[in-house]
Amino acid sequence: MPRYFFILLLSLVAVQGQGQQLPAPLNLRCDLLRNTSAVSQKGASTNTELEVASKQAKAYQFATITSKQPTFSWELDQRVTQQAAYRIVVASSPQLLDAAKPDLWDSGQQKATSSRATYAGKPLTPGTVYYWKVQVWDGKNTSSAYSKIASFYYGEPDPSELFAHYPLMADVQQPIAVKKTESGAYFLDFGKDALAQIQLHLTSDVSDSIWIEVGEAIAKPYVIDTKPGRNIRYRKLSLFVEKGTHDYAIEWPTDAKRNSRNPVLMPDYIGEVYPFRYVAITNLKGQLDQKSVQRKMVYYSFDEQASSFTSSDTVLNQVWDLCKYSIKATSFTGYYVDGDRERIPYEADALINQLSHYAVDAEYSMARRSMTYLLYHPTWPTEWSLQNVLIAWNDYLYTGDDGLLKTYYPELQKKILMPLAGETGLISTRTNKQTDDFLMSIHITKLFDGRRGLHDIVDWPQNGDYVSPEKENKGEIDGFVYNTYNAVVNAYYYRNLVLMQKIAQVLNKREDAAFYERSARRVYDSFRTVFRDPGTRLIKDGDSTNHSSLHANMFALAFGLVPAEDMEPVKQFVKSRKMACSVYGSQFLLDALYDSGMGDYALELMTATTQRSWYNMIRVGSTISMEAWDIVYKPNLDLNHAWGAAPANIIVRKLMGVEPLTPGFEKIQIKPQVGTLTFAQLKTPTVKGAVSVNIKKASQENSMDVVIPGGAVADVYVPADSTKNRLFVDGQAASVKAQGGYFMVPNVKPGQHTFVLK
Repeated sequence: MPRYFFILLLSLVAVQGQGQQLPAPLNLRCDLLRNTSAVSQKGASTNTELEVASKQAKAYQFATITSKQPTFSWELDQRVTQQAAYRIVVASSPQLLDAAKPDLWDSGQQKATSSRATYAGKPLTPGTVYYWKVQVWDGKNTSSAYSKIASFYYGEPDPSELFAHYPLMADVQQPIAVKKTESGAYFLDFGKDALAQIQLHLTSDVSDSIWIEVGEAIAKPYVIDTKPGRNIRYRKLSLFVEKGTHDYAIEWPTDAKRNSRNPVLMPDYIGEVYPFRYVAITNLKGQLDQKSVQRKMVYYSFDEQASSFTSSDTVLNQVWDLCKYSIKATSFTGYYVDGDRERIPYEADALINQLSHYAVDAEYSMARRSMTYLLYHPTWPTEWSLQNVLIAWNDYLYTGDDGLLKTYYPELQKKILMPLAGETGLISTRTNKQTDDFLMSIHITKLFDGRRGLHDIVDWPQNGDYVSPEKENKGEIDGFVYNTYNAVVNAYYYRNLVLMQKIAQVLNKREDAAFYERSARRVYDSFRTVFRDPGTRLIKDGDSTNHSSLHANMFALAFGLVPAEDMEPVKQFVKSRKMACSVYGSQFLLDALYDSGMGDYALELMTATTQRSWYNMIRVGSTISMEAWDIVYKPNLDLNHAWGAAPANIIVRKLMGVEPLTPGFEKIQIKPQVGTLTFAQLKTPTVKGAVSVNIKKASQENSMDVVIPGGAVADVYVPADSTKNRLFVDGQAASVKAQGGYFMVPNVKPGQHTFVLK
């Protein structure tokens, strides 16, 4: 190479190095929505520009931002170790941004480590589309390129919808199998159950009526079950078809019984849906193939690629797939509802849905929308009221945004039920404290099944006639004895007080925080005095019984009410009861097991193939988590109930150990408890970006690869192994000693890292 070419090349490299920028921010969100520029039409995505669609609002659907000061947030590339400053520019057109002439807001360079900022520009005008972009700087004052431009539509505030949300989506699907049966009928299988509509493109040799059957279950191969159970769906409809080739759409009849109970209604732009997997068509005088019958599945915005999990246990992998799909399939109303039967939001359903939704997709608006609804449309169980604070805290912990806490703090204070407290500080629904004023304050204005006020639930169903080798008590409450003061209710109450102290601190309400801290200490002491059995050191069900159930002990364990000296007997008792709780209760059982170091047993429960297991749901043919373990335990169960999808969040939060240590995942904990698994690989989304964990065990070494998103740090816990005692971090020997079963490496920076134990 000639010398002058070599000098020129060195000069170019030097110039490039001087002009090097950080990677641009990505995945911009406005008020936590990631696709505010997306436009759809009756559920189908379109390429229509938001500016165009906003002028034809009756023809198109899109998200509407209504807060006067929207929150902007973004993700950072893994190569951005730490953000030190940002600059946001907002304009009324993308051309103004391209010309560096933002006419609404230019934040200037603002020092901040958080990748989130509140709009502080000129007042926004309803009915207008706005455009924004952001750039960041690191600690060395190196700037990034600007992000791509994002847009959002600003609309009139809706008092009933204070937080932005997406319109519903719909996917058109073809059957995975079509078979012509011996009777001349056509049988179609769509592979999975879904809340959906049917679109037909049929060719008939004659004009005549045909029969269309849809169902969630089959009686035998290629035959839909016509009597599957009270709430497992089957429907038969007639349709007159014209000679030749024509398109038809099935209109589902109105469910008058359900509509009388004030359910969440489907929006007009989507229309009614019905749950089915199978379709049978009889009396069709013509040919039918996979394109003749299509299913239009309705769901809330969902990113299929946001999460993944696989492991050395094939049962666990199937359970993950079941639970992940359950979150998408049951989102068909845009709220967390109890399934198709009632289509009513319930607080307990919402809590489990929320955690599992966060685990499989970084989508936060549906949980906010559901909690907002539930605050003013509560249900009857005492414990359900006490779920609201848990949901609100999860929202803040996972998003880092305190908007929901600020907005609903006064309502949350009422939902913890402090007026029901007695002299000991414990609460009870049975001491005549549920006055009209109290019930009005928590928005209970009607009877539930003829009953007034709150009633303790513990688990559901409370009653039932079926027992099995896996449990000896009827119902799902493990023989719980209801007393005036209930241990399960007060475990929830204690957890509420602990979280309300944290919430008050976040909102800088110091006097409130001190008050809730004192109240929590008092309840903790009273709980031990009233509910602890000094002989067995277990938790009793109530204040005037000696009976101890799984529920009294697992909720106490899950919510931090079991002191160290009682931990062993409580843990052994919980283990002895097996899965003596419902699919709802399993969320708290598994949380309690993992948090108390019983991960191996928790894994046994998640991979069990007994009747009371997630695998049983798969075995009986359901593709969405069921309302109960089996129809024998709840004869009126349904097959589309996401409160049975707890493993979706348990696998992420506990088995793979990915949880936020600080709000908004600014600091992440990665503390896996994989038990007997020889390998496990997870990708889970966060508001900061995706976190990945890949664990492999071998005779010579164990490895754990992690990916940490930009702008975050992580405390990484590498599981110890008695046969291996040398830890290497990114190829370098680490002077870390094992403690408590882990090698802990603090403050691991963004990017990909490898931890090897030899």
